[in-house]
Amino acid sequence: MRARIYQPARNAMQSGTAKTKNWVLEFAPASARNVDPLMGWTSSDDMNSQVKLRFDSKEAAMDYAKSRGIEVVVTEPKKRKPNIRSRGYGENFATDRRGAWTH
Repeated sequence: MRARIYQPARNAMQSGTAKTKNWVLEFAPASARNVDPLMGWTSSDDMNSQVKLRFDSKEAAMDYAKSRGIEVVVTEPKKRKPNIRSRGYGENFATDRRGAWTH
């Protein structure tokens, strides 16, 4: 049984970083998906593909996998520089605004 351990990226639709601090252990699919010829729905008989386990650290996830005999692939996250402005969102509405108001 194979699995991968990764730290999820932030949601592209939001600026927050919720649910990106934990590490996730996700099982690789053991069998291919089947397509129903009548309805076109996809299905699978692999129940482990629905399981996602969350851990506080990478080491905890690796220890869990090692104790269960699961072969894992660890994907390191690509860290990005935080985008922190000096005055934040309130600067858009400040009376002493430095730049021109464009809209």
